[in-house]
Formats: sequence, structure tokens, C-alpha cells
Amino acid sequence: MKKSLIAFVLLLSGFVQAQDVQKEEVKKEVLRLLDSINSVKEKEKPQKTSGNKWYDVLSLRGYAQVRYNGLIATNDKVSCDQCDKSWGTTATEEGAKANDGFFIRRARVVLSGQVHPNVFIYFQPDFASSPGTGIHNFVQLRDLYADVSFDAKREYRVRIGQSKVPFGFENMQSSSNRLSMDRNDALNSAIPNERDLGMFFYWAPSEIRERFAMLVRDGYKGSGDFGVFAFGVYNGQSVNKLEGNRNLHVVSRITYPFVIGSQIIEPGIQAYTGKWAFTNEISSGVSVADKQYTLDQRVGATFVLYPRPFGVQTEYNFGKGPRFNKQDMAVEVGDLNGGYVLLNYKWDINKKQLLYPYAKFQYYDGAKKFEKDARSYMVREYELGVEWQPFRALEFTAQYVFSDRTFEDSVLLNNRQKGNTLRLQAQFNF
Repeated sequence: MKKSLIAFVLLLSGFVQAQDVQKEEVKKEVLRLLDSINSVKEKEKPQKTSGNKWYDVLSLRGYAQVRYNGLIATNDKVSCDQCDKSWGTTATEEGAKANDGFFIRRARVVLSGQVHPNVFIYFQPDFASSPGTGIHNFVQLRDLYADVSFDAKREYRVRIGQSKVPFGFENMQSSSNRLSMDRNDALNSAIPNERDLGMFFYWAPSEIRERFAMLVRDGYKGSGDFGVFAFGVYNGQSVNKLEGNRNLHVVSRITYPFVIGSQIIEPGIQAYTGKWAFTNEISSGVSVADKQYTLDQRVGATFVLYPRPFGVQTEYNFGKGPRFNKQDMAVEVGDLNGGYVLLNYKWDINKKQLLYPYAKFQYYDGAKKFEKDARSYMVREYELGVEWQPFRALEFTAQYVFSDRTFEDSVLLNNRQKGNTLRLQAQFNF
């Protein structure tokens, strides 16, 4: 009986062990089947492509400027057509008055993005263009270009399309980022609207490209990233116009932002040469030696001490270009020179608001080839102003201008105008 009991216990123990082994095998088989099912489902899922879609990398931003020049104006015949079409009048009648009112100076929208590791695109129309006298707020193309880079760090790139020409710090500085309400006459007269259609090569080390970006991003009023070295060719007929003589302008620029202690300075030099072609700028009775091939060349120097907190910005250029001669009633190639000095201060108020008081003096003895009869200019002008940014989305600028401007063409003969003007601007960024 005892032997039978022992045998029964051993048999029962073996059965239990067999059951445990079987359960473990079943469990493993179930897990294997689940893995197989999940694997099949993963294969059935649509495969994701590497990288982002082009529309995922585009950004949209912009700004607008509204001005008023009519509060204080001691002489309505003080004007600057290139600067601001709502400032003063060029009417010749005795006692002529300007119809100064509220004016949308700029309304820009920018669509841009790195659509490929080696391709960056930039598109900017302006919704406040003035194609003719008394006609305002038309849409006109400002920028449309692609930056094609040749290395992983994007240090070497070629810009193809309509964009700013690398000549002059203040010319390249965005109007949304500039202290003075208008660019100086001396360098801005080189390239109307600062832009043209062409191809430009830019090079800058990656750390310097980041420094250029920081100088704009952190409120130091930088010019943007136009490389340490730039070289390019462009039509030379100004923005949104066809080439007039199959003679491309050539431009080059060298600059470098040095860090010296707590300060950053940026010296630079630039030059261009080409032949200007007149279209409909010349009045009847005004002679031009060669309307299609008039010499147009300049050399300019730049020095910037960024406001940390005190800043200095100065530029000077000289060269030759078309200029109206009232004695001969002719447009002739003549000497030109001029520049400006801007003193400014960056005041951080509680690290939330920014205040920039500034003073500027500009001088120009030359002409504007793109205006009526290559209008001759002699400009001496002082500005006192302040820009207040209560927050990034909103800026206010007040600027008092002491002007002494002589600008002459076949209609505006012996036209020297002096006067003072209070100019106001509100800018909103989005």
C-alpha cells in the first residue's frame, strides 16, 4: 500500500510538471503570433519620406509703416521723391502747398524657407508701391530669389533672382530695422529701391553668419547676412525694369564684424561699375551724349560700431555718373560724392522695451540718374529722432529734420529749398 501511494504521488507530480511545460510553450507561441501580426501591420503602413515637405519649412512674416509728415513743416517745397512721396511737393507754383496726410510707406509680406538642404527661397511683395504721381498702394515685387549653397554649412552660396545689391550698409539694412526713416541720399542714389535682377556670390564662415543674424535679432540694427565677401553681376537698370543695353553692372563688397571686448565693429568696402541706359527719364530739349551707355561707377567705405549701448554708423562714397547740367541743359557724366554719420544709443528699459535716441547728418553732391533728367542734387541735412519699441510687434518713430536741399532738372531750375519738418511713423510687425 505504501509503495502504491508513492507511485501515485510521483505520477501526479510528473503530470503537473508536464502541464507547466505545455503552458510555457503555448505562451511562447502566442507571443510569436502577435509579433508576426504586428510586423505585417507595420509593413502595411505608408512609409514616411525622409525630411520635411517643402510647405512645412516655409515661414510667413511682414511689417507695415504708416507715416504723417504734416504736423510741422516750415517749407512745403522741401521734398525727397525717392525717400517718401508724401513729404513735400515739387510743384513750381508760387506758394504751392503739399497735401501731407497719412501715408502707408510700406506694407511688406515675406514668404521664405529652406525648401532643400541646399536651396533657400525668399519672396517679398510690397502692397504700398506708388507707380505714378497720386497713385498709391499697388502691389509690386521687391524680392524673389533663391540662395543655392554648395556645402553642408551653407558658407558658400549663389543668390539668383531679384534682390538687394551688396552696396552700402544702410542700403542692405531692412527698412523694418533702420533707425532713420529714410536712407541717406549719397549711397541710396546708387541703386534705386536697393535692388536689381542678377546673380551674386556670397561667402561667410558659419559662425560669422550667426553673428550677422544675432546683430539683427537682438536689436543692434544689423544689415543682415550679405556675406563677408560678395561678388555679383546685375542688370543695372533698377528694380522691376528690363535690361536696357546688354551691359551688366559688376559689384563687389568685403566686410567683417569684429568682436573687441564687449563691442562689435564692422568695417567694409564696396564698389560697382557699369553703363546706365536712360529710358523715359530725359525731357525734350535736354541732350545726352549716349543714352544707352552712360558711365556709372562708385566706391564706398563703411564703418559701424554697434550700439552696446552707444553706436556709430558712417558711410561715404564717391564716383562718376550722369548728372543734369543746367548751364548746358544737358545730362553729362560728372563727379559725385557724399555720405552720412549716425550716432545712436540702445536703451533697454526693464528688458521689455527698447528706446533708441539718434542723430544723423548727411551730405551729398551728385545726382539721381533714375529721376527726371538725372536730377542734380546738393543735400545738407540734420536729423534728431527717437525710436520706441514698447514690444516687438509695435514701434513708434519721431524725427525732426533740418533740411537744405538743392535739386534741379529742366523744370526745377535754381531750386534750393530750406525748411524743417516733424515726421512721425508707426510700424507694426507680424
